[in-house]
Amino acid sequence: MAKEWTLGEKTSSLKKETEYAVLVGLITPKVTETQAHEFMDELEFLAETAGAKTIKRFTQRLAHPEHRTFVGKGKVDEIRAYLDRHEEITMVIFDDDLSGKQTNNLEEVLKVKIIDRSTLILDIFASRAQTAQAKTQVELAQMKYLMPRLKGLWTHLERQAGGIGTRGPGETQIETDRRIVQYRMKILEDRLKDIDRQNQTQRKTRGEMVRVALVGYTNVGKSTLLNLLSKSEVLAENKLFATLDTTVRKVVFGTMPFLLSDTVGFIRKLPHHLVESFKSTLDEVRESDILLHVVDLAHPQCEDHIRTVQQTLQELGAAEKPTLMVFNKIDMYRERYYDDLLDDATKAEIEADMRDRMKHTYGESVFISAHTKEGMDDFRERLIRLIKESYVVRYPHQVKGW
Repeated sequence: MAKEWTLGEKTSSLKKETEYAVLVGLITPKVTETQAHEFMDELEFLAETAGAKTIKRFTQRLAHPEHRTFVGKGKVDEIRAYLDRHEEITMVIFDDDLSGKQTNNLEEVLKVKIIDRSTLILDIFASRAQTAQAKTQVELAQMKYLMPRLKGLWTHLERQAGGIGTRGPGETQIETDRRIVQYRMKILEDRLKDIDRQNQTQRKTRGEMVRVALVGYTNVGKSTLLNLLSKSEVLAENKLFATLDTTVRKVVFGTMPFLLSDTVGFIRKLPHHLVESFKSTLDEVRESDILLHVVDLAHPQCEDHIRTVQQTLQELGAAEKPTLMVFNKIDMYRERYYDDLLDDATKAEIEADMRDRMKHTYGESVFISAHTKEGMDDFRERLIRLIKESYVVRYPHQVKGW
């Protein structure tokens, strides 16, 4: 059951109506059982964002992925038996990248659509892309993902296929298709360079204002915070990658103006080719003066999320910029972690210890709720101070009346 691909067209692996899926993950020496379950939780959220409902999860403990089918033969048979009993399931989603050969082998055995984590993320990005830049970036990432998988996905293309005027003597069809993909990638890369030049011109015309960029894991409340600070209506919803295109707003605190930008959220196991394709979008991060690192304090893995974002910032060369840690959703943190039997004094003591630990570990921090507006006064004061310091560094000889 070979996968049908259409070169040069952006296709979505998931239909718009709800589909039903099972998830598959591995527990390896590098991934503990707890971590594996956390990854599967995130994979289920990704599937939900793409429009799929998870029916069942399968995990297997292996030293390394099986080269033919990723999981062992016994686990494949177990998944096959489950699919036979539940005919409504149309896909199996794997938490790690599959090779073209693995995908082909699994589809032949399981007789349903096989999707890996990168394919799922690319599908979400394709459905979320609105601007020409985002659409081009997604298509380029799809082409980069497809390129090394041509041989495994198109087993029928091994035959010789000579052609008049189009192929050299004895050239195989797979070599022709590889050339088509390379040509399409070159077109997309050139198009992105043109768009990036236009964006650089736009950034130059924004004047001398300090730039502040919101960064963080996906679905931590960056767009909600942008809406609150700029009084705008940027899409903000409880789904992964709600924001793909960078949004920039002019904000004025008192008489002090600055530019505030929202950027695409980061995620664990983010496909490298996706990071490469979106680097031009992340120029807003690289060229900003101040970073607001927004964290979902109520999330059980919030500190893992912080490390993921910090690693991505390191890759972008933006890790040394002045950064304010913004721990969001303090209201949800209390709802999730405070027992109703605790008295107010004990709750206050637990929260004070948590705040001290976060500040000691991550530096200058504020604790807010963009939903209830708690802590926003403290947040504004901290941000104003950072912006003033940036203006003083940039224009030491100009007197600002703020």
